[in-house]
Amino acid sequence: MPLATQFLHCLLEINQFGRTEVIDNTLNPDFVRKFVLDFFFEEKQNLRFDVYNVDTRSSNLSKHDFLGQMFCTLGEIIGSPGGRLERTLSGIPGKKCGTIIFTAEELSNCRDIATMQFCANKLDKKDFFGKSDPFLVFYRSNEDGTFTICHKTEVIKNNLNPVWQPFTIPVRALCNGDYDRTVKVDVYDWDRDGSHDFIGEFTTSYRELSRGQSQFNVYEVKKMKTKKRQSATRNTFHFGHKTTKVPKIFSKTYFLLIVTQLNFTVAIDFTASNGNPSQPTSLHYMSPYQMNAYAMALKAVGEIIQDYDSDKLFPAYGFGAKLPPDGKISHAFPLNFNTENPNCVGIEGVLEAYFQSLRTVQLYGPTNFAPVINQVARSAAEVTDGSQYFVLLMITDGVISDMAQTKEAVVNVSIHINIMLFLLSSAMEELDGDEVRVSSRGRFAERDIVQFVPFRDYIDRSGNQVLSMARLAKDVLAEIPDQLLSFMKSRGIEPRPPLPITSDSPSVSTTTATNTCTTKHCNPHP
Repeated sequence: MPLATQFLHCLLEINQFGRTEVIDNTLNPDFVRKFVLDFFFEEKQNLRFDVYNVDTRSSNLSKHDFLGQMFCTLGEIIGSPGGRLERTLSGIPGKKCGTIIFTAEELSNCRDIATMQFCANKLDKKDFFGKSDPFLVFYRSNEDGTFTICHKTEVIKNNLNPVWQPFTIPVRALCNGDYDRTVKVDVYDWDRDGSHDFIGEFTTSYRELSRGQSQFNVYEVKKMKTKKRQSATRNTFHFGHKTTKVPKIFSKTYFLLIVTQLNFTVAIDFTASNGNPSQPTSLHYMSPYQMNAYAMALKAVGEIIQDYDSDKLFPAYGFGAKLPPDGKISHAFPLNFNTENPNCVGIEGVLEAYFQSLRTVQLYGPTNFAPVINQVARSAAEVTDGSQYFVLLMITDGVISDMAQTKEAVVNVSIHINIMLFLLSSAMEELDGDEVRVSSRGRFAERDIVQFVPFRDYIDRSGNQVLSMARLAKDVLAEIPDQLLSFMKSRGIEPRPPLPITSDSPSVSTTTATNTCTTKHCNPHP
């Protein structure tokens, strides 16, 4: 198989967003160029990545060989453990197209720009004829201990004592604003066929590099395999700014990227006040032509929030129904009728279990919220390290029978979870803590955790369900990142270091800012 000259093409929705640089003669390209994207937790941001083998100098994609593509959402990358998503490429029938890997990192607000110049003495001679053709590759260390390429110097031909041209790089790209973060530098001898010879490496930090503005920094270049010292490399640097320590501020995006998985639970109202599911006037009406109000609300929110739940397993409950075979009334029954494991696989699994429950149970009453809230609270209370954040979506017609018990439950769980309450028909003010915090027996909820969503306000009169549900999901989910951050701050929880990634595949980079994301690396052929 011939070696490939490759680049990565990124599309956001249907518009071309950007292309990486072209990397010559490799089947395992590690792209330097990042894609910086605005990230919105509450929106579904569809992405498509295409990989091509370069055949001509043309910018027309049809002139190049298509190697594969991958579809995902930006939320899937952000929501993956450690902000790292690995997927197989597809698009060529009957052919394995390889693997593509993305990592996401929040961009800091650091605006510093560094200008640096490097030189080296007595590098190894790697070429049989002539001297080495050295160049440098710079890597930024990631939160999970891996490294991401951030700069390459030019190649200096036939020289063991090279002096590279000065280059300018944003400090944010070099170390994400953390002056003490490790920066790794590899030294290579360039080969035309792409099989560059490794000369050695050294590590440093931006703080250490910045001291070079008034003196030489000297590093010993070490060969990775033998740890044998190869030579000394001297570096000179020129900076146009004052070096200061950047304080570590943890943002809501950072928690989503590094440490926190959303634990999403669904609870659906099966009381008789919803109407007979066989009648078109019922909120549970099972029409063969369109989804009912419950299914629309569930799908609109679930399809977005599921991107931030890595295992895609969602506990799903019903309340207010008589269950077979004995007709016992339950206010917290698993939709899949598995009391040992109430999890459904993905939102489609929740919808399937919901429709099956409609065919099985008898709608009854009363409408008690407290049992299912307490059920979720018991699970949330077991997680105290911030590794999970619990969100309960309750969909109801708005009639409530156990208000006192529900207030008590809300006060008790306000330290653990968030509740999104979809009201499909009537209104409810007593649980709204926007003006006055919910209280019970003299105790007030620690946070305003109940968010009300009057479903009727989002019904598009023109019949455009897609548009109305997208607007609903955006408004509903917009508050969750802020709620997550306030919860972490109130508990004094800081992100734990993520588990190290054990993979032979090189990492890809996707850099995210509090509303931003970047992408790197593709391995099109295994």
